[in-house]
Amino acid sequence: MLTAIPRQGEAPDPAVRELLRPANAELARTAEVFLDRAGQAGRTAAALGIHRQTLYYRLSRVERLTGLDLDEGEDRLLLHMALKAARL
Repeated sequence: MLTAIPRQGEAPDPAVRELLRPANAELARTAEVFLDRAGQAGRTAAALGIHRQTLYYRLSRVERLTGLDLDEGEDRLLLHMALKAARL
């Protein structure tokens, strides 16, 4: 899986390409904070300083943009790895 991470200058995984656009930076940050906190909505909302309903709305937008299901472990892992790789 680690060898599949795009190198600098390469295109990211097609599933997350739209999420990584500058216009979606807030959604990408929300997803990363959510995944960093093991999917715990209360901790994520507190860390972002937003209401839990706002968090759920943003996460649903992330799912629509990426086509990933955040209830699925492999999808969460793909998203988390792509977000971390994009920052490296």
